[in-house]
Amino acid sequence: MCKVCRASKIATFPLLIQEIFPANGRIDVNLDSNIAKTLAKIIDLQQEDIHNPPPQYLFNFKQSISCDLKLSIVIQIVGSRGDVQPFIALGNALQKHGHRVRIATHDVFAEFVRNSGLEFYPIGGDPAELMAYMVKNPGLIPQMKTLREGEVQRKQAMVAKMLDGCWRSCIEDDPLTNEPFVADAIIANPPSFAHVHCAQALSIPVHLMFTMPWSSTKAFPHPLANMTTSSMDPRTANWVTYGVVEWLTWQGLGDVINKWRISIDLEPIPATVSPSLPEALKVPHTYCWSPALVPKPKDWPAHIDVCGFFFRDPPSYSPPSELTEFLQAGPPPVYIGFGSIVVENPQKLIDTVVIAVVRSGVRAIISKGWSGLVGAPNPNIHYIEDCPHEWLFQHVAAVVHHGGAGTTACGLKNGKPTAIVPFFGDQPFWGNMISRAGAGPSPIPYASLNFQRLTAAIQFCLTPQAREAAYEISLKMHNEAGVEAAVDSFHRNLPMDKMRCALVPNRVASWRYKKHNMSLSLSRPAAQVLIEHQKIDESHLAVHHVNPILIENRRWDPISGMLSAATTTGSSMLHSTADMIYNPYKEYKSGRSPRPSTGALDAVSFNADALSSEPSSTSIPITEGAFPGPCSSDPSSSQGKNGLLVASSMLGATMKGFGKFTGSYFKGVVVDIPHAAAEGFRQVPRIYGEKPKEYGPIQDWKSGAIFGGRNFVDGMTDGFTGMFTQPVNGAKEEGALGAVKGFAKGTIGLVTKVPSAGIGLVAYPFQGITKSIEATLRSRTRKAIVNARLRSGCHESENLHLSVERQGEILRSFDTLLASSAI
Repeated sequence: MCKVCRASKIATFPLLIQEIFPANGRIDVNLDSNIAKTLAKIIDLQQEDIHNPPPQYLFNFKQSISCDLKLSIVIQIVGSRGDVQPFIALGNALQKHGHRVRIATHDVFAEFVRNSGLEFYPIGGDPAELMAYMVKNPGLIPQMKTLREGEVQRKQAMVAKMLDGCWRSCIEDDPLTNEPFVADAIIANPPSFAHVHCAQALSIPVHLMFTMPWSSTKAFPHPLANMTTSSMDPRTANWVTYGVVEWLTWQGLGDVINKWRISIDLEPIPATVSPSLPEALKVPHTYCWSPALVPKPKDWPAHIDVCGFFFRDPPSYSPPSELTEFLQAGPPPVYIGFGSIVVENPQKLIDTVVIAVVRSGVRAIISKGWSGLVGAPNPNIHYIEDCPHEWLFQHVAAVVHHGGAGTTACGLKNGKPTAIVPFFGDQPFWGNMISRAGAGPSPIPYASLNFQRLTAAIQFCLTPQAREAAYEISLKMHNEAGVEAAVDSFHRNLPMDKMRCALVPNRVASWRYKKHNMSLSLSRPAAQVLIEHQKIDESHLAVHHVNPILIENRRWDPISGMLSAATTTGSSMLHSTADMIYNPYKEYKSGRSPRPSTGALDAVSFNADALSSEPSSTSIPITEGAFPGPCSSDPSSSQGKNGLLVASSMLGATMKGFGKFTGSYFKGVVVDIPHAAAEGFRQVPRIYGEKPKEYGPIQDWKSGAIFGGRNFVDGMTDGFTGMFTQPVNGAKEEGALGAVKGFAKGTIGLVTKVPSAGIGLVAYPFQGITKSIEATLRSRTRKAIVNARLRSGCHESENLHLSVERQGEILRSFDTLLASSAI
């Protein structure tokens, strides 16, 4: 299926998606759909009523966590300058704890990041283009005009480039200094999308931080969702919106992400698992907004924190004389600016703003922003370029903006009433939160903005009630320390015991040394010292898996499990069939196209697939003399050779497609479908509260054989004995009724555990064998990680200037541990 058709398919779910409004970039979710009702059945309805006033403000400073480990941290960010700025403050705070911090974001922010004293790595992507796309389209669903113009393909190509850039930011040297870098931990905002996958490839901790809610809750809906009127309980409806938004996001990006995962030697993620992946893996989250505005929901677990807004240290700023004179010439003005928003008709927007300012009878400072807003000269209006909000908002009476989290935070911290004109994304959410708190009017969606509404919003901000509400929020925010609380949250969720080097405890272990009975976790410098002194051999070093991430395609019953596996197998076979037809034709067309005879260039074969980092397997290097050149005396002979090359390319493409088809068939029939059946049968007892026994993850042939053997023994034993033990236990607990229930449980156990045992005896070992083969074939990324860690270890040991005494301590500690292991 082509990308345009796939994107169009997203908009064909009338039962779920009722209507799309491009003006505010949100999704109207039909809560009366069958899908939404099915999701709702699993929700516990006993929750606090969201229609009550916000809970009493409470901000608990948890005890500061001491972290003596010195980490190399990469912070991956996709978004505008307002998205990057909070992480600048976080990065500087992490540096004070001795960590090395690299910000990985769009190229245009290189100077902004480096001027803050942080390392920078470019991941590609154009934030201005992303912002313009988001304004023109809903956050997830493109308009037909966008599809026709090919913007979806361009955005997918951009996402593919950013995914690859995020991965390289974890293991590649600094672009300026060439200093080696290997990430020990990842911090990211959710829209960077690469975070969990990079962490899985490196087996390191990952922590998500964001300015908008991204974790399912019953307290409020997903910021990107508009809920339609429904009979569904509002608390349940809120929770449902998170699953819907995540599912739709995966529909648009799933193919791109899975293709990139394959390029870094990770398995594709099944569609049933991927949308809620961070939540299922219990990835720690820290939300950087003030609990004075949005308290932490009671249904969020302990690994999710709300810490307060991130504020950087106020930059040194000297205002232009024109700005100073304007501020001194009259009463405090109103600030109006829309930051990184790029609109299609900036003239219409600035005309609306100017009329509203005149009608309100106020003075105004208007930020030109990325849309370049400039209107007719007016003595009561001053237009500015970039200006630090931390300084400017101290001198204004109120602020009007697009609702970016950073601008919202700065306005409230300075106690300024706020009017929000949301364009897309989470901006309506922040507008509603401010309105609920009384610190501003209801948000005015950009599509419905006119000078009358903007005039009323400005006048509301100047009322005593709005000023008092904003001032109260400001007082509470001044007692918060968002950045410090976020650092503590990050430290608190680190698996420090698994991260420590056995010889240098304040250094992170990157290697696992195994020889005979000895197994040690070693930091990069410690391993380097031991290698240099010939205490260990590199062949006994393996990558230390600090935080292994296992993504399982959980099966809930044999029928749906087998259907899902069969569907996946059929889809793979269909794609392979298409490859057998299309790829030979592509090779034929490529061979028929005229090619320049430029000597050395004729020997180069290019891969036309811009989204893949793999070399083209169907490209055939063109040898010298393949095309007639200046010195060729026999054009017909050259054309004959070219025809043979094209024919061989077409045959190779056909055979490759046939190989994929055959491999997909046998893997599905021999491995995937039997494994889905065995796992489905094994999971059925969950319906009556019995948790299946766990035997650890299947990672290779050995663990697969152990899993299959134990499951066979336990399945057979429990399946038959359960027919007797379940009724007896039930009778003891509930009498005759319990005996009946126990008999039913025993019967279900017999008809599910025994088949799981029989099928699994073959399916689980074959699953392990498959993983062993795949691990052998997919070794490129593993080698890249090993090389990066070796380079980094050599560099660190040189820069640490380990004294002879310190090296001696490492060597003596190693000898002591070696002697104790021998005993």
